[in-house]
Amino acid sequence: MGRLVRKSEMKKAEVVSPAGNIASLKAAVDAGADAVYLGFNDSTNARNFEGLNFTPAEIKDGIKYIRSKSRKFYVAINTFPQGDTYPRWYKAVDNAVDLGADAIIIANLGILRYARQRYPLSNLHLSTQASSSNYESINFYKRHFGIKRVVLPRVLTVDEIRELKAKTEVEIEVFALGGLCINIEGRCYLSSFLTGASTNTEGACSPSRFVRFVPESNNGMSITLNNVTLNRLGAKESSPYPTCCKGRYIRPDGEVAYAIEDPESLNVLSIVPGLIEAGASAFKIEGRQRTKTYVSAMTGVLREAIDSYYRDPKGYTVRPEWAKKTVATFEGTRETLGSYLVK
Repeated sequence: MGRLVRKSEMKKAEVVSPAGNIASLKAAVDAGADAVYLGFNDSTNARNFEGLNFTPAEIKDGIKYIRSKSRKFYVAINTFPQGDTYPRWYKAVDNAVDLGADAIIIANLGILRYARQRYPLSNLHLSTQASSSNYESINFYKRHFGIKRVVLPRVLTVDEIRELKAKTEVEIEVFALGGLCINIEGRCYLSSFLTGASTNTEGACSPSRFVRFVPESNNGMSITLNNVTLNRLGAKESSPYPTCCKGRYIRPDGEVAYAIEDPESLNVLSIVPGLIEAGASAFKIEGRQRTKTYVSAMTGVLREAIDSYYRDPKGYTVRPEWAKKTVATFEGTRETLGSYLVK
């Protein structure tokens, strides 16, 4: 029978924060992130927005800062090559290894195979874009590619995560704060349907080159994606970045409503103890495309929450100042627990 593990011996769950540029990277580290995740400025990562991400040369200053604070960085190579484009993804793996990445987050089977065969000692994480949400799938990736961690798609309840973790040795990373996808990571084709540019291959949902902000006569504004209207705003209304899933449309009765998904923001602060006790090894903050203010605020809140749990698990409670920061910083009109309690 194995030795019981005391709480004092438990490895503390990581705070993993987004970095879309050097300012956000430093903000994440300064606010207490254990690791930052980032991508190169090309189609190999799933947040390939104009003006964001890093060239291998640009990232070196960020790495120096990360190492000076004894933190880690993970490189996301989490889109899907098409046809004969795979050498670009291979090169991204080579660059990540050359830079000394603490882990490479990969979605595609072929790229996983290349990374494991070319770099047998590399630390590979399975991206949420792979949509691996059961222990048989996760153990398959462990057996064939030696993954150390899986980033779970946002489709499982806390109870399901607990049951899954009991049947795999792979570390579990969960999304904690930020924008909420419509729970089909790696399988969404809405942007592709409207623009011909797929999130899964180009790396950007609703690429900005297709977005237009059109003034209207009432001092309002229409937002279109490739000439398809996603939203009409009144003079004093604001809107999150226009994506197909959060388009606001006119109903037959003349009212406007979000047909697919309200622009809600995920916030798990109230269930941090449950997620840790279910087996979560890391909490991820969404938002490589967001500001350094957002990154700093969300990293700081999550850092305090996790530290608070480990100091006093039974006395854990959500502090009012945490709630104030999330409400002020989130893009969504409401907060949600997504599928973590009820599907």
